[in-house]
Amino acid sequence: MRDPRITQLATNLIHYSCQLQPGENLLIEVIGLEKSLVAALVEEAYRAQAIPFVEIKDRAIDRTILVGASEAQIKAMARYETVRMSEMAAYIGIRAGDNATELADVPPGQIQLYQRHFIQEVHSKLRVRKTKWVVLRFPNPAMAQLANMSTEAFENFYFKICNLDYARLSQAMDPLVALMNRTDQVRITGSGTDLSFSIKGVPAIKCDGRMNIPDGEVYTAPVKNSINGHITYSVPAIYQGVLFENIRFDFREGRIVAADSSHRERLNQILDTDDGARSIGEFALGVNPFITHPMRDTLFDEKIAGSFHLTPGNAYEECDNQNRSAVHWDLVSIQTPEYGGGEIYFDGQLIRRNGLFVLPELAGLNPSAFLP
Repeated sequence: MRDPRITQLATNLIHYSCQLQPGENLLIEVIGLEKSLVAALVEEAYRAQAIPFVEIKDRAIDRTILVGASEAQIKAMARYETVRMSEMAAYIGIRAGDNATELADVPPGQIQLYQRHFIQEVHSKLRVRKTKWVVLRFPNPAMAQLANMSTEAFENFYFKICNLDYARLSQAMDPLVALMNRTDQVRITGSGTDLSFSIKGVPAIKCDGRMNIPDGEVYTAPVKNSINGHITYSVPAIYQGVLFENIRFDFREGRIVAADSSHRERLNQILDTDDGARSIGEFALGVNPFITHPMRDTLFDEKIAGSFHLTPGNAYEECDNQNRSAVHWDLVSIQTPEYGGGEIYFDGQLIRRNGLFVLPELAGLNPSAFLP
């Protein structure tokens, strides 16, 4: 018998996140083999009178392909998948698999080719802009291990945050969206961080369960050349199969002019992917009330209550600062006291201290507002 939490998740993804309509094509792309959720999604898509397609991938196979792939082959792969993606009205991406670091030993040059000629063409330019899409993880022992939790405890945590009442969270985000839309100058201070930039004229967008599961952030983008100062990210990040810790950037007029981490050379190789990788394409505040600690998975960590992320690379079309890159790397800092604290100011006014909003109109986004 299927876990009813999976059925609820599939229903939410089809009807709330994708708002799937009769006759629409849906691509369900799975990394790993999460048969129970895929089957539930297919069944729910049929109930919606839509047309589901399924693609199953495996990171170990991807690694083998990428190690030996030529630029021409990667471009051909992108052409084939672009044709299919162009016929889809909606996309659900399930990211699971047994090993989050499976691609760690793929040569950086190969990863850069894949980012530029496949990910950017199929996903950044087409899927993100042209489909109703949502991306999620699925609980398994590998993810539980990253989170330092038992498999059962992680499953319970996962379904609690993924089946959150996102309509309620969405309503609580509205005052923050309004505030960000009328803000010019942002200043962020904290341990190893003193950063200033403008977000004037760049729209703020709420993420309320329609594009990511779990969700819970409000994002915009800095005016491209406005960032000055330095930042030290408090959350480790796995990117291209490598675990980066203690990432620090120095900015001058919007550009990352110095970068350091536990893998300094690899970090700078990523930032040298193209011209846009050393500029910032996104600034966001995390507000999911049930995610309170990092688990080395960006899709979760960027939503942590009391966090923010500042993203090297490509800007989203809906809040576009004109930065273009094959890279889009959400790097996260938590500002709750146990992670060093910190403050965020909008136009000189303190709006969040030590991870908690201090303005009355934003109090509905603090975790205490969602306690039973």
